[in-house]
Amino acid sequence: QVRLVESGGGLVQPGGSLRLSCTTSGITFNFYNMAWYRQAPGKEREWVATITPGDTTTYSGSVKGRFTISRDNAKNTVYLQMNSLNPEDTAVYYCNARKAGNYWGRGTQVTVSS
Repeated sequence: QVRLVESGGGLVQPGGSLRLSCTTSGITFNFYNMAWYRQAPGKEREWVATITPGDTTTYSGSVKGRFTISRDNAKNTVYLQMNSLNPEDTAVYYCNARKAGNYWGRGTQVTVSS
């Protein structure tokens, strides 16, 4: 059974930082492209960042320079370091694993507010 479990969300003030984690099981993690998506209230889910098995990273324009995606293959975990957060970053953040299958976590809420 494949499981992706996100953690690390919460309430943070504008300008603050958070680090999200997504721990996986049931997949050969180091073979998978791992990504983060987010969905703000009333909006469609949007792609945030991707990291390949070879550690190549790509980012959406709205987060480039502020967010960093990384992975630890020994821990089957992908991370999203988020800095300089602003209210527009408020969303549920989802972890995605894609290779032979396409798997999603249940999400973790990030709220940026003063």
